Amino acid sequence: MSSFKAFELIPTIQSTLKKQGFTTPTEIQERSLPVLLRGDSVVGVAETGSGKTLAYALPVLQKMKQLEEAGEGVSEPGRPRGVILVPTSDLGEQVAKVFKTFTHDTRLRVRTALGGSGMAITRRNVAGPFEILLATPGRLEQLMQQKLLGLSDVRFLVFDEADQILDQGFLPAVKRILNGTPRERQLALFTATASDPIQALIAEMFTGAEVIETARRHRLVESLITDNRKVPNGRRFPLLEEVLAKPVDGGTLIFANTREQCDKIAEELIANDYRCALYRGDMDKKERRKNLQELRDGTLEVLISTDLGARGLDVENVDRVINYHLPKEMKNYLHRAGRTARAGRKGTVINFVTDRDLNLIKRLESLG
Repeated sequence: MSSFKAFELIPTIQSTLKKQGFTTPTEIQERSLPVLLRGDSVVGVAETGSGKTLAYALPVLQKMKQLEEAGEGVSEPGRPRGVILVPTSDLGEQVAKVFKTFTHDTRLRVRTALGGSGMAITRRNVAGPFEILLATPGRLEQLMQQKLLGLSDVRFLVFDEADQILDQGFLPAVKRILNGTPRERQLALFTATASDPIQALIAEMFTGAEVIETARRHRLVESLITDNRKVPNGRRFPLLEEVLAKPVDGGTLIFANTREQCDKIAEELIANDYRCALYRGDMDKKERRKNLQELRDGTLEVLISTDLGARGLDVENVDRVINYHLPKEMKNYLHRAGRTARAGRKGTVINFVTDRDLNLIKRLESLG
């Protein structure tokens, strides 16, 4: 299908798609939407930046609205019908924005229950009736234990960035949440990398789901340019200055492996009159959110991050990713590189390479 108009989407959703300028579906959207819209479960494995959020958001919104139009609206407080599990609060807020874009026309109610937010705020969020909940597994379990939220009326359960949810050790919680929902609910799982734990979860809990793997899963997107640069004599900062001297239209994301490395890069940049900010764990959440927003709106050109910023975050105007310190694992590299060249846009990833990185570089070259 070459257009969203070809899908059997209700008029209120089509209206928002048109207003937002969404016309042509990506591969994962084109293949997932028909399956999810007819009520079947899906496991979607697709490269970062491929549009996975919209692939499940549209069917969830459609199902909730159709129930309401059939006279089965939600009336009980704390009983959502659509639940989307996310690994981090930052990703949850981002996904909530996508959903809320569609609520102006559908009038559906979207709430969040995310770790890192105050429990009092979360309680207020889930106090009344609403259709869709965005939650981190730990916070969702807390609400269930306190009997502030129930899953007995869930019709659609989604796992977004499922590989990261399992990386963070949430598998026992995931199983409890799955078992707490009705057996006839519809399931969707989306991930960029299908690790062994993901495969095991699919085999155990997603029997009968249609598995959709895009042609470029586990690969770099075609619109991405890769530039490998050898670090001379172990001196990374002069190389960074050389790279930053060449301006790009959008923002630059610099990745390092530890918080300490991020802080050191920031200190050196600031000492040399560069404006930059940090995005990493163990910092005030409001400051982290502010720094990310400044990168999004173009008032900040350089953001320095650990792999916390590599997973799921969608910043449209990131034109360049710099791996100041390359990661050890291929999946982390793919997530980092996926912060640019998203949804068909062009982007560049620049890798600072030392002898210890050569094995990773060889593996990258084999991806094609």
